[in-house]
Amino acid sequence: MKYVLVSGGVISGVGKGIIASSAGLLLKTMGLKVSSIKIDPYINVDAGLMNPREHGEVYVLDDGGEVDLDLGNYERYLNITLTRQNNITLGKIYQAVIQKERDGKYLGKTVQVVPHVTGEIEAWIERVAKVPVDDTGEEPDVCIVELGGTVGDIESMAFVEALTELRRKCGKDDFMQIHVSYIPVVHGEQKTKPTQMAIKAVRSAGLIPDLIACRCEKPLEAATIDKIARFCQVKNESVLAVRDMPSTYQVPILLHEQHLVQLMTSTLRLDTLNISSELQDKGIRIWDTWRRLTLGLEHIHEDIEIVLVGKYLDQPDAYCSVIKSLEHASMYCRKKLRVKNVDAEHLEAHYNKTDPASYHKAWHDVCTASGILIPGGFGSRGTEGMIAAANWARENKTPYLGVCLGMQIAVIEFARSACNVPLPQATSYEFDGSDGDRVIVDMPEHNPGQMGATMRLGIKPTYWQPDSEWSKLRALYGLSKDSVTERHRHRYEVNPSYIGQLEEKGMTFIGKDSTGVRMEVIELKDHPWFVGVQFHPEYLSRVLHPSKPYLGFIAASAGMLDEVIRGGSPTGRLSPTSSLYDDFQNGSASVKVNGLVNGAEKAAF
Repeated sequence: MKYVLVSGGVISGVGKGIIASSAGLLLKTMGLKVSSIKIDPYINVDAGLMNPREHGEVYVLDDGGEVDLDLGNYERYLNITLTRQNNITLGKIYQAVIQKERDGKYLGKTVQVVPHVTGEIEAWIERVAKVPVDDTGEEPDVCIVELGGTVGDIESMAFVEALTELRRKCGKDDFMQIHVSYIPVVHGEQKTKPTQMAIKAVRSAGLIPDLIACRCEKPLEAATIDKIARFCQVKNESVLAVRDMPSTYQVPILLHEQHLVQLMTSTLRLDTLNISSELQDKGIRIWDTWRRLTLGLEHIHEDIEIVLVGKYLDQPDAYCSVIKSLEHASMYCRKKLRVKNVDAEHLEAHYNKTDPASYHKAWHDVCTASGILIPGGFGSRGTEGMIAAANWARENKTPYLGVCLGMQIAVIEFARSACNVPLPQATSYEFDGSDGDRVIVDMPEHNPGQMGATMRLGIKPTYWQPDSEWSKLRALYGLSKDSVTERHRHRYEVNPSYIGQLEEKGMTFIGKDSTGVRMEVIELKDHPWFVGVQFHPEYLSRVLHPSKPYLGFIAASAGMLDEVIRGGSPTGRLSPTSSLYDDFQNGSASVKVNGLVNGAEKAAF
């Protein structure tokens, strides 16, 4: 096994995840099988109970693991399927060590950080790195390990010590380190001292970076590169300038131009590996497609404006996968995506009195948008504003997509407006937990006494119901399919007692679980696009394979849904419902694709 460690210094949040994903993608273009592990040095067992306003999005895997959002980057870039074991937290490690101590596995020894905690970390990495993660079903050749946080933080020292020991065990040809640092600009001068001190701290901890990836707003000056190389004891070509790009999808190309493939090959002796010609050809096609997709992204000029009505908007990463899914769909439709974030609370009537400027601006954005999206979330805060936005979308024929909570919001709004269900019944038990019936109720398997990992989690099938052939969403998935599998994360569901009343007034439940009792998908017939899904389709969206609910939503908002459903792409690309498109996504078909451009991903990397 070859390991590539990606660590960070100076400050956190400089893009280690994108650099780790980009390095993994470049390895895949060589035909190598690549896996990824993310280390988070917090004591939480997983990310499931973390507030999105503080930590960012909770990403869900096939096996129901609630993990760090960087694993979403790995899956999107590398087209792999990871498990909860690929996200290591300090809480998981201590939990495992304490359980072994309780089981008598240490034979009465004093349990210490070294060697027991560090040994558990090493064993975990070595075990998980060998697990197949792609369609080959074979053990990976290389594992990318990202160490979260900043080297030098007290909570990460056990991991640093373990990785130091892993490097010693692996040998020089099987372990390399990319250290990501930030180059600030003060009075127009690029400052290298923070990076020098960061490398010094890393070395004193026992790790020796082979490459230094310098995050910067603009290209590094030659003198800056020379100074970093000299004082950090690496060659000039081992200093990579990772400047801000119009799109994060362009970062692999930027690193490729700086010979990262050659640097990894020489350090890890990748040229000695036996790579099948089939995987080499597949890697070439992946790279060719990636370049065609990302080069020239800034040349799309047709805008599409989407309003995201959310409640965690003060944290840019809270809806990371949602935004990525919108971008993937916009790229397919050749539209420049513009997302306007609207705080759901600002749409509520009381805001007209306390902050009328925010109230009227929020409603202006909603009323002028091409499409309205309500994503997942928890708690009652802002839900009345969400209900009001769903009402506007339904009555004014504005394309609407409700995901998880957004679907429940659509049901509540319909119950109130179309079915005249009175309060408090026409709400969710999550919002009003007093005695009495509710349109949205908690699931039987939900255990309110223990919050962690008690939701309905992971990949599960949804079955299309009879007489749903008219459905626009089902047409995108493919009418020949009886079911679809998507990832779930929810505690509440539509109350079966109200289904008949809702259906009588025109709400159709076209997708249900295997029992036929749990409602998974809603869609209105007499609407350009009014769809709600209980699952989270954003978790399976890929750059070359947009999520179908998001693709339909964007296409409807752009006025081109019928064209996309028919399979006629404005770019001359393959239909998203064709088997050949799936083959191309998997790299098993050799097809040419027009240069795809998109100006959507303008957020600074």
